[in-house]
Amino acid sequence: MLKKIKKISMGVVLHAKNIIFADPKLMYEHDKKLIDQSFFFNGSNKKGVLLVHGWTSTPYEVRRLGKYLNENGYTTMGIKLAGHGTVSSDLEKVIWQDWLENVRVGYFELKKTCDQVYIAGTSIGGDLALIFAEQQRDVSGLILMATPYQLRFEKIGMLFVQILLKMKKKYRKKFYPPTFGLSTTITRLISYQTYPTKSLLQAFEVVCQMRKNISNIVVPVLIMQSTHDHIIQKNSMENIFNKISSKVKKKIYIKKAYHTFISDIKNEHIFEDILNFIEKN
Repeated sequence: MLKKIKKISMGVVLHAKNIIFADPKLMYEHDKKLIDQSFFFNGSNKKGVLLVHGWTSTPYEVRRLGKYLNENGYTTMGIKLAGHGTVSSDLEKVIWQDWLENVRVGYFELKKTCDQVYIAGTSIGGDLALIFAEQQRDVSGLILMATPYQLRFEKIGMLFVQILLKMKKKYRKKFYPPTFGLSTTITRLISYQTYPTKSLLQAFEVVCQMRKNISNIVVPVLIMQSTHDHIIQKNSMENIFNKISSKVKKKIYIKKAYHTFISDIKNEHIFEDILNFIEKN
């Protein structure tokens, strides 16, 4: 009887009229085989959204958002950054320019069928979006989620990484705060829990590169950040907002959420805020 109820519940959740009503954890149980897969959902309005996941994560992090935007007519593509979705050791030989190239390839793939292409990135994916948009001026707009302008304790952190490398400590285990780092969160379930120390330097470099030319950003930008983000500096969103040259820009704080909140969030208004921003700009 319990199995029957669970099956019925799963059906209701997965076939809801709108993906925002779907339970993220039930979707995860159903979609486990897709965790490490990139995705492409063909839309109907000649507009595309490129979705870029964060460092050590997978495209599944932004899959639900991609489905929601696709339900509303957009062609959505979730790319898999080099070295991700396999084993963490695959990150060792990857440099940040490889990730930027992944963004470039995805963008021009969408441009084949879409008149307008937006980029939505979470965490380091947001920094990559900013770097690419500064180089490719026809990007239609940016959605930046949990995007670091500066990482917490960045200078000390970079020095610490250098010391670890000298000590030949090749791998590190992730740290999660007890309140928002529960082992059952999708963010943790889909991500590498151990990472190459060298790769952290590449993540640092992405943030540094983004800061160099951020004032050249002129496209519409939506920035979202958790009030309890333990990874990036608290004023990251404010810094990005103040330093970009975009005439159209908006910032939204997400209350009581983990750093990369988009895969676990149940507040449907966040998805709607993203859609509304795109449609107005």
